[in-house]
Amino acid sequence: MFDNDYLNILILIAGLIVGFFGAHLIIRLVKHQLHDKKYAGWIQTLTKITRPLTFLTALLVLLSIQPLMDFGKKLPFDLQHLFTLLTIFLVTWLIINAIRSIRIVLLRRYNLDTKDNLKARKMHTQLRVFERLLIAVVLVIAIGIALMSFDKIHKIGVSLLASAGIAGIIIGFAAQKSIGLILAGFQIAITQPIRLEDVVIVENEWGWIEEITLTYVVVRIWDKRRLILPISYFIEKPFQNWTRTTAEILGTVFIYVDYRFPVEKMREALTEILKKTDLWDGQVNVLQVTDAKEQTLELRALVSAIDSPTAWDLRVLVREKLVEFVQKNYPEYLPQTRILFSEQTNNPAKDTPESKVEKS
Repeated sequence: MFDNDYLNILILIAGLIVGFFGAHLIIRLVKHQLHDKKYAGWIQTLTKITRPLTFLTALLVLLSIQPLMDFGKKLPFDLQHLFTLLTIFLVTWLIINAIRSIRIVLLRRYNLDTKDNLKARKMHTQLRVFERLLIAVVLVIAIGIALMSFDKIHKIGVSLLASAGIAGIIIGFAAQKSIGLILAGFQIAITQPIRLEDVVIVENEWGWIEEITLTYVVVRIWDKRRLILPISYFIEKPFQNWTRTTAEILGTVFIYVDYRFPVEKMREALTEILKKTDLWDGQVNVLQVTDAKEQTLELRALVSAIDSPTAWDLRVLVREKLVEFVQKNYPEYLPQTRILFSEQTNNPAKDTPESKVEKS
């Protein structure tokens, strides 16, 4: 009896060793054949799935030599059922790692660090949402198959099959909000009102889309805070997306001066400021009088930059330099407040300009 147990253990250990070394040898040979750079994506995929594939290969070897092992009824569990559960677990692990590696390989050509990254942000958003959706589906199916492998649970499931419709309705009502969020996430992935690294203004906060999940979105605020919003927010409520179609953006700077200010001189100054900075993309350079208020003229400088962070820095620079230009060259034309006093006499004809005092 002891000899049989000893032999079974040796067979088990030998099967594990053969499985592990066999899997490593096969993977190494495949990687060696794919050493060319054009197969870098396949090599990365193999690296990602190496561990689950190794364990799965060892398990398959054990299944093939299982008839040689005879533990009888000494084990406190069903060895065949254990192998089934391990197979379900390892296959699920392998599929999840394969999905993640495929997403990484597909995104190798789309770099978010480039300036014109609209297409890259689109692909990153779609693939990340689809990755999470597929993983969720795989996990649900795997758990269902594992549970149905138990005879008692399987019998209970069959007996409850008739009431599945009522149960589905009850679950649907109870989880309608969660289901709505998941559907909203799927809609975001298809229609893409937002993408990763889009510049948005939500809840009066300016920031970047940092993460998109099936149920919520993380917005990275400019001061490094994080704004967490349900994904349905971007379907149901209005928000600003500054990089919806392109990363290029226009920046505005408002300056207020006296009515007597020579506007053409500021246009020349704006051109000189823009030519001396690398923040300007050379596209838009406009200075206009956009309003005439009771006491001042409103001048608007319209400039362009390659993306929103650069546009912000450019606006700050232009505002500072234009104010400095007015202070140095035309300080008398800074915004002023005038009060006019008139001396009232019985003979209005005696009123002269000298009787009026102008104060600023």
